Amino acid sequence: MKEKEGSVYLIPSPIGAETPALGAEVLEKVRALQYFAVEEERTARRFLGELGMPLPIAELHFTTLNKDSNYEPIDRCIGWLRSGESVGVISEAGMPGIADPGAQLVARAHREHITVIPLVGASSILLTLAASGLNGQNFAFLGYLPVKSDERRARIQQLEARSRIEQQTQLFIETPYRNDKMYAELLSTLAASTYLCIANGVYWLGGSIRTLRVAEWRQQHVTLGKLPTVFALLAEHSEKKDRKS
Repeated sequence: MKEKEGSVYLIPSPIGAETPALGAEVLEKVRALQYFAVEEERTARRFLGELGMPLPIAELHFTTLNKDSNYEPIDRCIGWLRSGESVGVISEAGMPGIADPGAQLVARAHREHITVIPLVGASSILLTLAASGLNGQNFAFLGYLPVKSDERRARIQQLEARSRIEQQTQLFIETPYRNDKMYAELLSTLAASTYLCIANGVYWLGGSIRTLRVAEWRQQHVTLGKLPTVFALLAEHSEKKDRKS
């Protein structure tokens, strides 16, 4: 048994076909790991194989940690960590722990006083915020909005009102096959003056990040399709609106 407990490493994985490669320091840390908690084992094995791991992929240890997991894979990881083995967390795309079940292991690690180390890499949410031109000093990420149309519309209105009062950028995501329905409801629900950023397929071939007022989006003929998409909105401040009226 090793003398010191391991650490949890959050490993950024590709979010699209053109995602930049991991830096040398990050690669060095990942290649030193043998134990992994992953959202999907097949994808993780392929990703690690592309990184040139020193050990054969078959000799690495995996446990699956996804939205349907119970406490068992987390307990397994804690056991590895207590025995001195560090554990790498890999999500299906981007940074583990952000809109990702890996957050469960991170939370448990903190309760167990185990070190958590995020490695440098892409997050589609932060990339969207950075490229949106919206308020990057006051923002919130809301995850998924309600699925039912009436509940979703009410939530969109609530987010727009909060954004207008607090000048807070509101970011959220959608299951890809519902992208176009979300887009249609945003255009029919939001005020014409509200800014809407659509980051469709960040780092995917044919992807784009665009910010327009809703009135301008309504003049576009847009099909988002099934590429992963991040939405962000920022409503015009109520004081500015009053001065214009």
